[in-house]
Amino acid sequence: MQPETISRIILLTGEVEAPVLGQLLRAHNPGLEVHAVTVVADLAPACAIPTAGTRLLSFCSPVIVPGALLNALPSPSYNFHPGPPERPGRYPSVFALYDNATTFGVTVHEMLAAVDSGPIVGVQRFNVAPDADLEALEHLTLMHLLVVFRLLAQHLATNPAALPHAAEVWKGRKTSKADCDALCVVTPDMDSAEAERRRRACGAHMLRR
Repeated sequence: MQPETISRIILLTGEVEAPVLGQLLRAHNPGLEVHAVTVVADLAPACAIPTAGTRLLSFCSPVIVPGALLNALPSPSYNFHPGPPERPGRYPSVFALYDNATTFGVTVHEMLAAVDSGPIVGVQRFNVAPDADLEALEHLTLMHLLVVFRLLAQHLATNPAALPHAAEVWKGRKTSKADCDALCVVTPDMDSAEAERRRRACGAHMLRR
């Protein structure tokens, strides 16, 4: 039987984001317990006792949540993905810049065992400036993610029911860390235009100059 309200949130995110997101959630549910998890080692203990009102939220986290943990939770879990549905997987902003994309976006979806595959519940798209570098695009992406999180915070913090599914669907190649590592290499014999294209896309991820 589904609980009447949410009493505990397992918040999988970074150390900087956790207090901000926790505050947004508690604004709608002052008694809410927010258990912040930043590393994979702390995930299983946090999910070990899935009390009736527990929900898991992942916000820009690289941690992959095992299907067994997701299935044990009583309410749907949601991921805030820093890319549009056309760019599933890791480092979507890197590949968008490399492809000279003129638009980008953020996606909120139910979490399933397979990464970036669950039903989508929200998408926000925005334009990419021609001179945007990785730092600028990732900052803009974070701002849009926070806007969407704020819009959904009341439901996520209080309502155990699933959010309505959107008409959007996942598509495109699911990129990995290995894909990013391979792209973010510049060799001495590389064409100068290609090298500059990679530097713009990869930013701090650049492995070799």
